[in-house]
Amino acid sequence: MELDLSPRLPKKVYGGDGGSYFAWCPEELPMLRDGNIGAAKLALEKYGLALPRYSDSSKVAYVLQGSGTSGIVLPEKEEKVIEIKKGDSIALPFGVVTWWFNNADTELVILFLGETHKGHKAGQFTDFYLTGSNGIFTGFSTEFVGRAWDLDETTVKKLVGSQTGNGIVKVDASLKMPSPRKGDREGFVLNCLEAPLDVDIKDGGRVVVLNTKNLPLVGEVGFGADLVRIDGHSMCSPGFSCDSALQVTYIVGGSGRVQVVGADGKRVLETHVKVGALFIVPRFFVVSKIADSDGLSWFSIVTTPDPIFTHLAGKTSVWKALSPEVLQAAFKVAPEVEKAFRSKRTSDAIFFPPPN
Repeated sequence: MELDLSPRLPKKVYGGDGGSYFAWCPEELPMLRDGNIGAAKLALEKYGLALPRYSDSSKVAYVLQGSGTSGIVLPEKEEKVIEIKKGDSIALPFGVVTWWFNNADTELVILFLGETHKGHKAGQFTDFYLTGSNGIFTGFSTEFVGRAWDLDETTVKKLVGSQTGNGIVKVDASLKMPSPRKGDREGFVLNCLEAPLDVDIKDGGRVVVLNTKNLPLVGEVGFGADLVRIDGHSMCSPGFSCDSALQVTYIVGGSGRVQVVGADGKRVLETHVKVGALFIVPRFFVVSKIADSDGLSWFSIVTTPDPIFTHLAGKTSVWKALSPEVLQAAFKVAPEVEKAFRSKRTSDAIFFPPPN
């Protein structure tokens, strides 16, 4: 069967007045199932609350738009009430309970990318809700709930039956929600738009990498992530992951062209991408991107905590390491052609500004 790597947009799973939850489906993007990757997006309107839940998968959350508040509870730890804003990355290991709330006029949009190899369904997140019409209380009998929490039957019925919302609700504006606490962001959140740059190429591009140094919980999540931004008409050099990692890419801003080359030198993807699209690059496949005039930015996870990439252009490319005679024979070209090929790119950049 021919490999389909075409970028996809998510589909709405549920929602209401408080907001909506979207997910990418393995049926439309088979690489999700093949790579055990989940991808979803939460969009909250003003006063929208994503009810407390936990998931069968570890994830990284990235705030695409807006601002708000998140509650995070690690196993047997106190709740952290965190202010979140555009550019924030939050590592969410197994067992963490979260809620998300938007008290601003601007819609709050959060991207979730993660692994599903321990999940119930390959390529799909399964959330378990603590409250609501599909919360855990609805599955237990009145007797079990009453005995577990030492409550009378009347109180149990109010507790279980009052919230008829499912997953996302809109709370009354008069309800005072918890305020973010100073210091709770430390160790939980890294803002990729404000963090020190790991790569900064003038007129080319910039990269911020999430790792255990700047976001310790990444070690518990088990995979890496980064935010990449390239300037108008700039290029991200062809490269591949040489440690059997998948690259899962969500287009955050701008637009541009993408080409992916696989086995036997076949171009398996040539497409134009824009904001909201998600695509996956298989293991060892070579990918390159060129931005349109408005630039191009993307948020990615790589399915290993310490990814290793080989770039095929620039000073540190594999071509610079190979012997000239080998290249002449391999390309079947004259020495002057090989020399021109080897000498053109002398910088160690992975981003190339547009031609003069």
